Amino acid sequence: MIKLGSEGLEVSAQGLGCMGMSAYYGPPKPESDMIALLHHAINSGITFLDTSDIYGPFTNEILLGKALKGGMREKVQVATKFGIKYDENGENFEVKGDPTYVRAACEASLKRLQVNYIDLYYQHRIDTRVPIEVTIGELKKLVEEGKIKYIGLSEASASTIRRAHAVHPITAVQLEWSLWTRDTEEDIIPTCRELGIGIVAYSPLGRGFMSAGPKIVETLSDDDFRKNLPRFQPENMEHNQKIYEQVKEIAARKGCSPSQLALAWVHHQGNDVAPIPGTTKIENFDQNVGALSVKLTPEEMVELESLAAGGAVKGDRYDQSLTTWRDSETPPLSSWPSSD
Repeated sequence: MIKLGSEGLEVSAQGLGCMGMSAYYGPPKPESDMIALLHHAINSGITFLDTSDIYGPFTNEILLGKALKGGMREKVQVATKFGIKYDENGENFEVKGDPTYVRAACEASLKRLQVNYIDLYYQHRIDTRVPIEVTIGELKKLVEEGKIKYIGLSEASASTIRRAHAVHPITAVQLEWSLWTRDTEEDIIPTCRELGIGIVAYSPLGRGFMSAGPKIVETLSDDDFRKNLPRFQPENMEHNQKIYEQVKEIAARKGCSPSQLALAWVHHQGNDVAPIPGTTKIENFDQNVGALSVKLTPEEMVELESLAAGGAVKGDRYDQSLTTWRDSETPPLSSWPSSD
């Protein structure tokens, strides 16, 4: 177990991202298989489970709620997220962080998860129309009411994190961090460490690229959203293949798999970092857990860090339809109508 933040949250050193079980990475997987995987994870000691109301939408939380019946709830730390709301057709979405929505989203997640409280509740994306202090103020009330235990942010800039933390301690910031995604290292990660905020690394395997390399594209179904990501386009993938080949070569020297090596690199960033690789297969889960026993020397860390330095990766993380921490500045609190 490791500690995230200063408020007392302890989680397994590695978590399990649940998104791909229900959404975005191809069609939803069989419910019985996913519940078996979740139980296997919990019984293996991986108890930090990550979901969101947008995964499905909604169905991933329902799946997790079913898996946690029968005494499993007490063994896990449940993290879910709010802040992205689809329209009735499930096609277009907007980012929302106003107090009324924050509360309604939390109540709905509690029902779907069939739990009395959420361990870690993240704002999934930052609503740039609402001062961050207003959103965090409502989350603070939910903490005081016992509906959530800890507050998190996802894809938030350093200044947004500072403003949020001044209202109520932020326990964790979720961000994409892997051998081929390093853009948070300059400002955001140092800010988290200065403030004593834990770091949760999503997509630590580069959305599967560090597991299979370019050939992963051949296995993706037509509705897998990775097919639209810039890094997975042929013109960029051919260039990015060089990184995978080097990871593969170092892994062979270490006697581990490329994915174990890539995960071990994230683990070696510090004991305030919890990567949450996702999978839908028990054998892949077991391999990911094996990363916890891969030890890297300082020289190996330097060698790995050099692979993705200075423009070595081609293609953005997302296309233009999705916002990131670069689009997370909010208006000043003084611009918000007073509730007095």
